Amino acid sequence: MASKHYFELSEFIKSETAEKKGIDNTPTFEVVEHLRELRDTLLDDLREAWGGPLIVTSGFRCKALNKAVGGSPTSDHPYGYVADLQPKDKRRTAKFVLWAACWIKDSGKRYDQVIDERVDGERWLHVSIRHADGSQRMQNFVIDV
Repeated sequence: MASKHYFELSEFIKSETAEKKGIDNTPTFEVVEHLRELRDTLLDDLREAWGGPLIVTSGFRCKALNKAVGGSPTSDHPYGYVADLQPKDKRRTAKFVLWAACWIKDSGKRYDQVIDERVDGERWLHVSIRHADGSQRMQNFVIDV
C-alpha cells in the first residue's frame, strides 16, 4: 500500500475545455469522496508500483463538461470514479498502459474498468473503480478509434 498520496484533488478536476467554455467543473462533496476512494484504493499504489510520475489527463467531468468533450453519456467521469492516465514521459505511454493493465488485474484490487484507449493518435489508460451504480464489473478492453 502506498505510504503517501501522489495525486491532488486539483489534478482530477482541472480541464482546459471547462476553462475555455466557462463550464463550472466543481465537484460535489460526494464526488470528492469518490475521487479520494479512487486515489486511496488504486491510483497511489499504481503510481508507487510504476515508480514514476503519472499525469491525470481527465478525471472528474461534470455532465456539461462530459458532453462538451464528447464523452459517453454513460461515462463514470461525472461520478468521480475514474481517471485517465499517462506517464509524465509520454514516450513511455504504450509501455505504461500495457504494464498498468496487467498490474491492476494481478493486484487483486477491485475495479470497474481498465481500458486501453487510443483516439486520434493519443493513448491513455482509463481506470475506474466503480460504475455509476456502484458495481465493480472487472472489465478489461481496448478502444481504438
